[in-house]
Amino acid sequence: MDTKMLIGSNFTNGLGPAETIFNPRNGQTVVELPEASIEQIDKAVYAAEAAFVGWSKTTPGHRSALLLQIADRIESEAAEFAQLEALNCGKPINAVIEDEIPAIVDCYRYFAGAVRNMPAPAAGEYLEGFTSMVRRDPVGVVGSIAPWNYPLMMAAWKLAPALAGGNTVVFKPSEQTPLTALKLANIFSDILPEGVVNVILGRGQSVGSALINHPKVNMISITGDIATGRKVLEAAAKSVKRTHLELGGKAPVIVFKDADISSVVENLKIFGFYNAGQDCTAACRIYAHNKIHDKLVAELSDAVESIRYGLEDDSQNEIGPLISQRQRDRVSSFVERASEQKHMEVVTGGSAYGESGFYYKPTLISGATQQDEIVQKEVFGPVVSVT
Repeated sequence: MDTKMLIGSNFTNGLGPAETIFNPRNGQTVVELPEASIEQIDKAVYAAEAAFVGWSKTTPGHRSALLLQIADRIESEAAEFAQLEALNCGKPINAVIEDEIPAIVDCYRYFAGAVRNMPAPAAGEYLEGFTSMVRRDPVGVVGSIAPWNYPLMMAAWKLAPALAGGNTVVFKPSEQTPLTALKLANIFSDILPEGVVNVILGRGQSVGSALINHPKVNMISITGDIATGRKVLEAAAKSVKRTHLELGGKAPVIVFKDADISSVVENLKIFGFYNAGQDCTAACRIYAHNKIHDKLVAELSDAVESIRYGLEDDSQNEIGPLISQRQRDRVSSFVERASEQKHMEVVTGGSAYGESGFYYKPTLISGATQQDEIVQKEVFGPVVSVT
Protein backbone atom coordinates (compact mmCIF):
# COMPACT_ATOMS: atom_id res chain seq x y z
CA MET A 1 0.00 0.00 0.00
CA ASP A 2 1.39 3.40 -1.02
CA THR A 3 1.30 5.93 1.82
CA LYS A 4 3.52 8.79 0.67
CA MET A 5 2.53 12.03 -1.03
CA LEU A 6 4.09 13.10 -4.33
CA ILE A 7 5.65 16.59 -4.32
CA GLY A 8 7.70 17.34 -7.43
CA SER A 9 9.72 14.18 -7.94
CA ASN A 10 9.82 13.24 -4.24
CA PHE A 11 7.64 10.80 -2.35
CA THR A 12 7.32 11.99 1.22
CA ASN A 13 5.21 11.57 4.34
CA GLY A 14 3.10 14.48 5.50
CA LEU A 15 4.36 16.52 8.42
CA GLY A 16 0.96 17.54 9.77
CA PRO A 17 -1.59 15.80 12.03
CA ALA A 18 -2.52 12.20 11.16
CA GLU A 19 -5.88 11.19 9.71
CA THR A 20 -7.28 7.73 10.43
CA ILE A 21 -8.41 5.82 7.34
CA PHE A 22 -11.21 3.35 8.13
CA ASN A 23 -12.59 0.27 6.42
CA PRO A 24 -16.30 1.15 6.15
CA ARG A 25 -17.27 -2.54 6.14
CA ASN A 26 -16.14 -3.14 9.71
CA GLY A 27 -15.11 0.25 11.07
CA GLN A 28 -11.55 -0.92 11.64
CA THR A 29 -8.49 1.23 11.04
CA VAL A 30 -6.67 0.59 7.76
CA VAL A 31 -3.84 3.08 8.20
CA GLU A 32 -3.08 6.48 9.68
CA LEU A 33 -1.74 9.08 7.26
CA PRO A 34 -0.31 12.47 8.25
CA GLU A 35 -1.50 15.46 6.24
CA ALA A 36 0.68 17.95 4.41
CA SER A 37 2.15 20.87 6.31
CA ILE A 38 1.88 24.44 5.02
CA GLU A 39 5.49 24.22 3.86
CA GLN A 40 4.75 21.01 1.93
CA ILE A 41 1.69 22.60 0.30
CA ASP A 42 3.91 25.49 -0.81
CA LYS A 43 6.48 23.06 -2.23
CA ALA A 44 3.76 21.24 -4.19
CA VAL A 45 2.39 24.46 -5.66
CA TYR A 46 5.86 25.77 -6.53
CA ALA A 47 6.73 22.42 -8.14
CA ALA A 48 3.58 22.69 -10.27
CA GLU A 49 4.41 26.30 -11.14
CA ALA A 50 7.94 25.36 -12.23
CA ALA A 51 6.67 22.41 -14.28
CA PHE A 52 4.07 24.57 -16.03
CA VAL A 53 6.79 26.46 -17.93
CA GLY A 54 7.73 23.39 -19.95
CA TRP A 55 4.51 21.37 -19.83
CA SER A 56 2.35 24.21 -21.17
CA LYS A 57 4.53 24.37 -24.31
CA THR A 58 4.22 20.67 -25.15
CA THR A 59 2.10 19.73 -28.15
CA PRO A 60 -1.39 18.21 -27.86
CA GLY A 61 0.02 15.10 -29.52
CA HIS A 62 2.70 14.73 -26.85
CA ARG A 63 0.26 15.17 -23.97
CA SER A 64 -2.20 12.81 -25.66
CA ALA A 65 0.41 10.05 -25.86
CA LEU A 66 1.19 10.36 -22.15
CA LEU A 67 -2.50 10.28 -21.19
CA LEU A 68 -2.85 7.08 -23.19
CA GLN A 69 0.09 5.61 -21.26
CA ILE A 70 -1.63 6.52 -17.98
CA ALA A 71 -4.83 4.83 -19.17
CA ASP A 72 -2.93 1.69 -20.12
CA ARG A 73 -1.21 1.53 -16.72
CA ILE A 74 -4.47 1.90 -14.81
CA GLU A 75 -6.03 -0.79 -16.98
CA SER A 76 -3.12 -3.17 -16.44
CA GLU A 77 -3.27 -2.61 -12.66
CA ALA A 78 -7.05 -2.65 -12.50
CA ALA A 79 -7.27 -5.46 -9.93
CA GLU A 80 -4.98 -3.63 -7.48
CA PHE A 81 -6.84 -0.35 -7.91
CA ALA A 82 -10.17 -2.13 -7.41
CA GLN A 83 -9.02 -3.82 -4.21
CA LEU A 84 -7.85 -0.49 -2.76
CA GLU A 85 -11.05 1.32 -3.75
CA ALA A 86 -13.20 -1.46 -2.28
CA LEU A 87 -11.16 -1.44 0.93
CA ASN A 88 -11.20 2.34 1.34
CA CYS A 89 -14.81 3.01 0.27
CA GLY A 90 -16.59 -0.24 1.05
CA LYS A 91 -17.70 -0.53 -2.58
CA PRO A 92 -18.60 -4.02 -3.85
CA ILE A 93 -15.56 -5.27 -5.74
CA ASN A 94 -17.60 -6.15 -8.84
CA ALA A 95 -18.93 -2.60 -9.11
CA VAL A 96 -15.40 -1.21 -9.11
CA ILE A 97 -14.02 -3.71 -11.62
CA GLU A 98 -16.98 -3.85 -14.01
CA ASP A 99 -18.41 -0.32 -13.81
CA GLU A 100 -15.85 2.14 -12.52
CA ILE A 101 -12.41 1.07 -13.77
CA PRO A 102 -13.51 0.87 -17.44
CA ALA A 103 -15.06 4.34 -17.18
CA ILE A 104 -11.91 5.72 -15.53
CA VAL A 105 -9.64 4.31 -18.22
CA ASP A 106 -11.99 5.62 -20.90
CA CYS A 107 -11.88 9.11 -19.36
CA TYR A 108 -8.12 9.41 -19.88
CA ARG A 109 -8.43 8.02 -23.41
CA TYR A 110 -11.29 10.37 -24.21
CA PHE A 111 -9.32 13.48 -23.28
CA ALA A 112 -6.25 12.10 -25.04
CA GLY A 113 -8.35 12.25 -28.20
CA ALA A 114 -10.24 15.44 -27.38
CA VAL A 115 -7.10 17.54 -26.90
CA ARG A 116 -6.07 16.77 -30.48
CA ASN A 117 -9.40 18.04 -31.78
CA MET A 118 -10.02 21.22 -29.81
CA PRO A 119 -12.50 23.48 -31.65
CA ALA A 120 -12.11 27.25 -31.90
CA PRO A 121 -14.04 29.98 -33.73
CA ALA A 122 -12.79 30.72 -37.20
CA ALA A 123 -10.60 33.76 -37.75
CA GLY A 124 -12.54 36.88 -38.68
CA GLU A 125 -11.94 40.31 -40.23
CA TYR A 126 -13.80 42.29 -37.57
CA LEU A 127 -11.74 45.46 -37.95
CA GLU A 128 -10.41 46.61 -41.29
CA GLY A 129 -6.80 45.63 -41.75
CA PHE A 130 -6.76 43.26 -38.77
CA THR A 131 -7.48 39.56 -38.35
CA SER A 132 -9.14 38.40 -35.11
CA MET A 133 -8.70 34.90 -33.78
CA VAL A 134 -9.26 32.84 -30.63
CA ARG A 135 -6.25 31.10 -29.14
CA ARG A 136 -6.59 28.43 -26.45
CA ASP A 137 -3.93 28.59 -23.74
CA PRO A 138 -3.59 26.55 -20.55
CA VAL A 139 -4.75 28.27 -17.36
CA GLY A 140 -1.76 27.45 -15.15
CA VAL A 141 -1.61 25.65 -11.80
CA VAL A 142 -4.90 23.93 -10.97
CA GLY A 143 -5.77 23.04 -7.39
CA SER A 144 -8.04 19.97 -7.59
CA ILE A 145 -10.00 18.71 -4.60
CA ALA A 146 -11.86 15.41 -4.95
CA PRO A 147 -14.68 13.84 -2.88
CA TRP A 148 -14.87 10.47 -1.20
CA ASN A 149 -17.73 8.80 -3.09
CA TYR A 150 -15.80 8.00 -6.31
CA PRO A 151 -12.15 8.72 -5.44
CA LEU A 152 -10.43 7.24 -8.49
CA MET A 153 -13.11 8.31 -10.95
CA MET A 154 -13.20 11.88 -9.65
CA ALA A 155 -9.41 11.99 -9.95
CA ALA A 156 -9.77 11.05 -13.62
CA TRP A 157 -12.49 13.63 -14.24
CA LYS A 158 -10.32 16.37 -12.76
CA LEU A 159 -6.83 15.36 -13.87
CA ALA A 160 -7.38 14.14 -17.44
CA PRO A 161 -8.84 17.37 -18.89
CA ALA A 162 -6.49 19.61 -16.90
CA LEU A 163 -3.41 17.72 -18.08
CA ALA A 164 -4.68 17.46 -21.65
CA GLY A 165 -5.04 21.23 -21.73
CA GLY A 166 -1.42 21.78 -20.70
CA ASN A 167 -2.04 22.67 -17.05
CA THR A 168 -0.20 21.36 -14.01
CA VAL A 169 -2.05 20.12 -10.94
CA VAL A 170 -1.86 19.93 -7.18
CA PHE A 171 -4.35 17.20 -6.37
CA LYS A 172 -5.91 16.63 -2.94
CA PRO A 173 -8.08 13.53 -2.52
CA SER A 174 -10.60 13.37 0.29
CA GLU A 175 -8.89 12.76 3.62
CA GLN A 176 -11.18 9.74 4.02
CA THR A 177 -10.29 8.06 0.72
CA PRO A 178 -6.69 8.74 -0.35
CA LEU A 179 -5.46 5.21 -1.07
CA THR A 180 -6.05 4.98 -4.83
CA ALA A 181 -4.74 8.54 -5.34
CA LEU A 182 -1.48 7.55 -3.64
CA LYS A 183 -1.14 4.54 -5.93
CA LEU A 184 -1.99 6.74 -8.90
CA ALA A 185 0.83 9.10 -7.89
CA ASN A 186 3.35 6.37 -8.74
CA ILE A 187 1.98 6.16 -12.26
CA PHE A 188 2.21 9.92 -12.69
CA SER A 189 5.75 9.92 -11.38
CA ASP A 190 6.75 7.23 -13.89
CA ILE A 191 5.11 8.83 -16.92
CA LEU A 192 4.87 12.60 -16.49
CA PRO A 193 7.62 15.22 -16.07
CA GLU A 194 8.51 16.27 -12.54
CA GLY A 195 5.93 18.50 -10.87
CA VAL A 196 3.19 18.17 -13.50
CA VAL A 197 1.02 16.34 -10.96
CA ASN A 198 1.53 16.62 -7.21
CA VAL A 199 -0.58 14.64 -4.73
CA ILE A 200 -1.00 15.98 -1.21
CA LEU A 201 -3.09 14.75 1.71
CA GLY A 202 -5.20 16.49 4.31
CA ARG A 203 -8.53 17.80 5.48
CA GLY A 204 -10.53 20.40 3.67
CA GLN A 205 -10.40 22.89 6.56
CA SER A 206 -6.62 22.88 6.63
CA VAL A 207 -4.94 21.63 3.46
CA GLY A 208 -7.89 22.30 1.16
CA SER A 209 -8.28 25.84 2.45
CA ALA A 210 -4.56 26.54 2.06
CA LEU A 211 -4.67 25.27 -1.53
CA ILE A 212 -7.76 27.31 -2.41
CA ASN A 213 -6.21 30.49 -1.03
CA HIS A 214 -2.70 29.96 -2.39
CA PRO A 215 -1.64 32.97 -4.51
CA LYS A 216 0.15 30.79 -7.07
CA VAL A 217 -2.90 28.61 -7.80
CA ASN A 218 -4.70 29.87 -10.91
CA MET A 219 -7.81 27.69 -10.82
CA ILE A 220 -9.71 25.60 -8.29
CA SER A 221 -11.70 22.50 -9.21
CA ILE A 222 -13.79 20.98 -6.44
CA THR A 223 -16.57 18.46 -6.01
CA GLY A 224 -18.44 18.86 -2.74
CA ASP A 225 -21.48 20.38 -1.06
CA ILE A 226 -22.94 23.83 -1.61
CA ALA A 227 -21.44 25.27 1.58
CA THR A 228 -17.97 24.27 0.41
CA GLY A 229 -18.68 25.74 -3.00
CA ARG A 230 -19.54 29.09 -1.44
CA LYS A 231 -16.23 29.12 0.45
CA VAL A 232 -14.36 28.37 -2.76
CA LEU A 233 -16.06 31.23 -4.61
CA GLU A 234 -15.36 33.65 -1.77
CA ALA A 235 -11.68 32.66 -1.71
CA ALA A 236 -11.39 32.70 -5.51
CA ALA A 237 -12.89 36.18 -5.72
CA LYS A 238 -9.97 37.66 -3.78
CA SER A 239 -7.49 36.81 -6.52
CA VAL A 240 -9.95 36.24 -9.40
CA LYS A 241 -9.15 32.54 -9.63
CA ARG A 242 -11.13 30.51 -12.11
CA THR A 243 -13.39 27.88 -10.56
CA HIS A 244 -14.96 24.60 -11.57
CA LEU A 245 -17.62 23.52 -9.07
CA GLU A 246 -19.69 20.35 -8.90
CA LEU A 247 -21.98 20.74 -5.90
CA GLY A 248 -24.27 17.74 -5.71
CA GLY A 249 -27.85 17.25 -6.80
CA LYS A 250 -31.24 15.73 -6.14
CA ALA A 251 -32.16 13.78 -9.26
CA PRO A 252 -35.90 13.45 -9.99
CA VAL A 253 -37.68 10.54 -11.67
CA ILE A 254 -41.15 11.21 -13.13
CA VAL A 255 -43.38 8.15 -13.56
CA PHE A 256 -46.44 8.61 -15.78
CA LYS A 257 -49.61 6.53 -15.55
CA ASP A 258 -48.77 4.53 -18.70
CA ALA A 259 -45.24 3.62 -17.56
CA ASP A 260 -43.95 0.05 -17.52
CA ILE A 261 -43.86 -0.31 -13.73
CA SER A 262 -41.65 -3.41 -13.74
CA SER A 263 -39.04 -1.62 -15.83
CA VAL A 264 -39.24 1.48 -13.64
CA VAL A 265 -38.77 -0.58 -10.48
CA GLU A 266 -35.85 -2.53 -11.94
CA ASN A 267 -34.04 0.69 -12.88
CA LEU A 268 -34.83 2.48 -9.62
CA LYS A 269 -33.39 -0.43 -7.69
CA ILE A 270 -30.13 0.11 -9.55
CA PHE A 271 -29.88 3.87 -9.99
CA GLY A 272 -31.52 4.90 -6.74
CA PHE A 273 -29.22 2.76 -4.61
CA TYR A 274 -25.97 2.36 -6.56
CA ASN A 275 -22.95 3.15 -4.37
CA ALA A 276 -25.34 3.10 -1.38
CA GLY A 277 -26.95 6.27 -2.76
CA GLN A 278 -23.72 8.25 -2.30
CA ASP A 279 -24.06 9.76 -5.73
CA CYS A 280 -25.12 13.25 -6.82
CA THR A 281 -27.10 11.69 -9.69
CA ALA A 282 -28.85 9.05 -7.56
CA ALA A 283 -32.47 8.59 -8.62
CA CYS A 284 -33.65 9.50 -5.15
CA ARG A 285 -36.88 11.52 -5.52
CA ILE A 286 -39.71 9.94 -7.45
CA TYR A 287 -42.87 11.66 -8.68
CA ALA A 288 -45.54 9.08 -9.52
CA HIS A 289 -48.96 9.59 -11.12
CA ASN A 290 -51.68 8.93 -8.57
CA LYS A 291 -53.19 6.09 -10.66
CA ILE A 292 -50.03 3.99 -10.44
CA HIS A 293 -48.58 5.35 -7.18
CA ASP A 294 -49.68 2.52 -4.89
CA LYS A 295 -48.58 -0.21 -7.32
CA LEU A 296 -45.20 1.46 -7.77
CA VAL A 297 -44.62 1.78 -4.03
CA ALA A 298 -45.57 -1.85 -3.39
CA GLU A 299 -43.36 -3.28 -6.13
CA LEU A 300 -40.47 -0.94 -5.38
CA SER A 301 -40.64 -1.90 -1.71
CA ASP A 302 -40.20 -5.57 -2.62
CA ALA A 303 -37.30 -4.71 -4.89
CA VAL A 304 -35.57 -2.56 -2.27
CA GLU A 305 -35.89 -5.34 0.32
CA SER A 306 -34.17 -7.71 -2.12
CA ILE A 307 -30.99 -5.61 -2.42
CA ARG A 308 -28.02 -7.65 -1.21
CA TYR A 309 -25.46 -6.08 1.13
CA GLY A 310 -23.27 -6.99 4.09
CA LEU A 311 -22.49 -10.47 2.73
CA GLU A 312 -19.12 -12.08 3.40
CA ASP A 313 -18.77 -12.94 -0.28
CA ASP A 314 -18.29 -9.42 -1.61
CA SER A 315 -18.92 -10.54 -5.19
CA GLN A 316 -22.57 -11.07 -4.19
CA ASN A 317 -23.09 -7.60 -2.70
CA GLU A 318 -25.07 -5.05 -4.69
CA ILE A 319 -24.31 -2.07 -2.45
CA GLY A 320 -21.78 -1.36 0.25
CA PRO A 321 -21.81 0.57 3.53
CA LEU A 322 -21.75 4.33 3.88
CA ILE A 323 -18.34 5.95 4.04
CA SER A 324 -18.28 6.75 7.76
CA GLN A 325 -20.15 6.71 11.06
CA ARG A 326 -20.74 10.43 10.63
CA GLN A 327 -22.35 9.90 7.22
CA ARG A 328 -24.53 7.09 8.55
CA ASP A 329 -25.69 9.31 11.42
CA ARG A 330 -26.50 12.06 8.92
CA VAL A 331 -28.57 9.74 6.73
CA SER A 332 -30.31 8.31 9.79
CA SER A 333 -31.26 11.79 10.98
CA PHE A 334 -32.96 12.56 7.64
CA VAL A 335 -35.03 9.38 7.87
CA GLU A 336 -35.90 9.94 11.53
CA ARG A 337 -37.19 13.45 10.81
CA ALA A 338 -39.25 12.14 7.91
CA SER A 339 -40.75 9.34 10.00
CA GLU A 340 -41.92 11.88 12.57
CA GLN A 341 -44.19 13.50 9.96
CA LYS A 342 -47.68 11.98 9.99
CA HIS A 343 -48.13 12.13 6.22
CA MET A 344 -44.99 10.08 5.50
CA GLU A 345 -44.29 6.39 5.98
CA VAL A 346 -41.01 4.49 6.02
CA VAL A 347 -42.17 1.57 3.88
CA THR A 348 -38.98 -0.46 4.24
CA GLY A 349 -35.54 0.01 5.79
CA GLY A 350 -35.11 3.06 7.97
CA SER A 351 -32.34 1.95 10.32
CA ALA A 352 -28.67 1.06 10.59
CA TYR A 353 -27.60 -2.52 9.90
CA GLY A 354 -25.09 -4.76 11.64
CA GLU A 355 -22.93 -4.47 14.74
CA SER A 356 -19.83 -3.27 12.89
CA GLY A 357 -19.24 -1.10 9.89
CA PHE A 358 -21.33 1.76 8.56
CA TYR A 359 -24.20 -0.02 6.83
CA TYR A 360 -27.65 1.55 6.49
CA LYS A 361 -30.62 -0.45 5.26
CA PRO A 362 -31.92 0.49 1.80
CA THR A 363 -34.90 2.70 2.59
CA LEU A 364 -38.11 3.67 0.81
CA ILE A 365 -40.31 6.54 2.03
CA SER A 366 -43.82 7.17 0.70
CA GLY A 367 -46.18 10.10 1.16
CA ALA A 368 -43.49 12.76 0.76
CA THR A 369 -44.60 16.16 -0.50
CA GLN A 370 -42.64 18.70 -2.51
CA GLN A 371 -41.97 20.86 0.55
CA ASP A 372 -40.56 18.05 2.69
CA GLU A 373 -36.89 18.07 3.64
CA ILE A 374 -36.46 14.52 2.33
CA VAL A 375 -37.46 15.79 -1.14
CA GLN A 376 -35.62 19.09 -1.04
CA LYS A 377 -32.22 18.16 0.42
CA GLU A 378 -29.56 15.72 -0.70
CA VAL A 379 -29.48 12.78 1.72
CA PHE A 380 -26.51 11.03 0.06
CA GLY A 381 -27.47 7.61 1.28
CA PRO A 382 -29.61 4.61 0.25
CA VAL A 383 -32.89 6.52 0.73
CA VAL A 384 -35.54 7.07 -1.94
CA SER A 385 -38.77 9.04 -1.51
CA VAL A 386 -41.97 8.79 -3.55
CA THR A 387 -44.32 11.75 -4.09
